[in-house]
Amino acid sequence: MTRQPHVARRAEELLGAAVAATAPVAGGDNATATKLRLSSGRSAFMKTLTHAPDGFFAAEAVGLRWLGDAGGVQVPEVLAVEADCLILAWVEPGKLTTEAAGDFGRALAKTHDAGAPSYGLHHDGYIGRLPLPNKSAPTWAEFYATRRVLPYLKLARDRRSITPEGAEAIEKLMGRLGELVPEEGPRRLHGDLWNGNVIWTHDGGCCVIDPAAHGGHRETDLAMLALFGLPHLPRVLQAYEEVSPLADGWSDRVGLHQLHPLLVHACLFGGGYGARAADVAQRFD
Repeated sequence: MTRQPHVARRAEELLGAAVAATAPVAGGDNATATKLRLSSGRSAFMKTLTHAPDGFFAAEAVGLRWLGDAGGVQVPEVLAVEADCLILAWVEPGKLTTEAAGDFGRALAKTHDAGAPSYGLHHDGYIGRLPLPNKSAPTWAEFYATRRVLPYLKLARDRRSITPEGAEAIEKLMGRLGELVPEEGPRRLHGDLWNGNVIWTHDGGCCVIDPAAHGGHRETDLAMLALFGLPHLPRVLQAYEEVSPLADGWSDRVGLHQLHPLLVHACLFGGGYGARAADVAQRFD
């Protein structure tokens, strides 16, 4: 590790501790990521973004703390947060084991079961760099349609990332959500639980990062785990149901819960994500 003076000085201001060395961390799509080695011997993880959107890092910090309060799945400790950066305790990655997968499934069920005051959250957030509306709604169907699917469908349509026919199929499906998905009450969700946001740790555990936390339907987190292929997902789901059994037919609804992340990807990356979202909607026709 070397020492990036600008990054080190900013971290020292916020932590009140000397930074001995820094090293870039690969993989950050939205911010610059840096590993810090503190003079105490402890390591930390720093994300920085010049001209970050208002509340960008604050929303992430609030989400991490809220998830951590559930006492279920582990999250990194928030060490400092400011408008331009977020500093977390370093999480040392390790190897995935079937035992860790089972532990993660049970911990995730406990987090979900901690519940939420309502669908949504008391403040808006971000998914990637896109704004994420979190205003509460009386039912999950209304929340999912108006806060998760339709805003990104409009943006994807404006960016020509989905055909008018595909958009129409999704709009039509939104009117049937209440009859397709059983109401369970708001659960405490990570909200962006794809494989890249699950870290298997060196001590045989698991930690989740980069949440878009909110109160929602627990099938949403599970569907996101499936979208990009979490290793040992069958074991995770088996262990999850040991703690909190899922409603009948939940596996048939996975695609429906994947509409939101597919549309977000259509907005951000284009490609075939809009077509995939349209295909999902047409399967429920």
